[in-house]
Amino acid sequence: MDNVYLDTRILDKNAIDLFGLSEELLMENAASGLEACIDRYANANSFIIIVVGSGNNGADGLALARRLIGKYNVKIYMPKEPKSELSQLQLSRLKKMNAKFIDKLFLCDIVVDCLFGSGFSGDLDLKYQELIENMNNIARLNIACDIPSGIDSIGFISSVAFRADITVSMGALKLAYFSDVAKDYIGDICEVNLGISKAMYESDSRYKLLLQSDFNPPKRKHKNTHKGDFGHCCIIAGEKEGASILSALSAFAFGSGLVSIIGDVVNLPYHIMSSHLLPKNCTSIAFGMGLGNRINKYNFDFLGEIPSVIDADMFYSADLETILNKGNVVLTPHIKEFASLLKIINFGDFSIDYIARNRVALVEEFSSKYKDVVLLLKGANTIISQNGNIYINNFGKNNLSKGGSGDVLSGMIASLLSQKYSLLDAAITASLAHSFASKMIKTSYGLEPLDLIEEIKNF
Repeated sequence: MDNVYLDTRILDKNAIDLFGLSEELLMENAASGLEACIDRYANANSFIIIVVGSGNNGADGLALARRLIGKYNVKIYMPKEPKSELSQLQLSRLKKMNAKFIDKLFLCDIVVDCLFGSGFSGDLDLKYQELIENMNNIARLNIACDIPSGIDSIGFISSVAFRADITVSMGALKLAYFSDVAKDYIGDICEVNLGISKAMYESDSRYKLLLQSDFNPPKRKHKNTHKGDFGHCCIIAGEKEGASILSALSAFAFGSGLVSIIGDVVNLPYHIMSSHLLPKNCTSIAFGMGLGNRINKYNFDFLGEIPSVIDADMFYSADLETILNKGNVVLTPHIKEFASLLKIINFGDFSIDYIARNRVALVEEFSSKYKDVVLLLKGANTIISQNGNIYINNFGKNNLSKGGSGDVLSGMIASLLSQKYSLLDAAITASLAHSFASKMIKTSYGLEPLDLIEEIKNF
């Protein structure tokens, strides 16, 4: 896992106060990182425009220009005079090199966005909106310094933002990169060193980015085994029976030794068992998928005793407060279901737009209150939380935006719970597997739930 930060200024301050680095040295290393990124994509004939603001993000761009002049055809667009002390210093150095400034944008090979960076907040005026729109349409490659202009520290976009192909992250990863809306603007992330190792620069953060190395699939290590060694996962059927069948199939494919559907379902796959009661050897449960008008048919006395996954229609149940207080559950809502959940438990009556803008803060607050619950909030970037800690999965593809893919995920989590994974480990590993499976399906539109189930067998 990598640390992620809402604000990295304290890390910069520590580098200066504790290790004696100057702010100018940090800036020089930032410019060096930008230069290294550009060198991978440019050639001697490349025409590069660097758009600089009046603050220290602009100063990074001016320092970059100094390093690139003589290597490439470099032009600087500066809509306002520099305000910060360092940007004024960098400009004075550039003028001694006869740097070329332009008063309008042209078609170019690479445009580098050094307008605002992590200091941006509020709304863009019409002048800057037009400027950023133009920046988005002049180059074959768009590179952003720190954070694409127009995106604030929590990843919200008020009007328009720079669409980066590459975002060069200065020193550490920012939370702004991982909002759902930012996913279309960040591009690939290139993390650069500011003159001090990652281990020394960073401090521990409650926000974590999941890596491929965090994936822990249910590999069977022993040869002398039987089906009972791998748990009995039970899926409670609802009105829409296909949802429970998809969950059952994914649970079986992801390692459960036995899988049963509880309820009235006909024509089950031959390897999925059927029952009207929970079997005594049940080791995990998933319910809510396609539950519909059967929501009051079942009692949930097993909650708290058997690790469970709650999904879909259960987020509209009046029993949610009781369920959460019992704990030992993984919740898997999408944003609309999360809004219903928060309202029912009197946490707050929030609009979908408000939740989309503040989802990390709301998830963090929710999970700090319900410490025995793991919350997995689905989205373009999935957020998993427990006890106030946030884990971000940004591997998923947009082909997962299909009915049934969430049913598959619920079955996968329940499968790992049946195999004695902890709540958090089950949510993390199943979420990663779900995302990795989506990447194996090349089309952006043609994914079917059964395609995911076929892929998860191969990890």
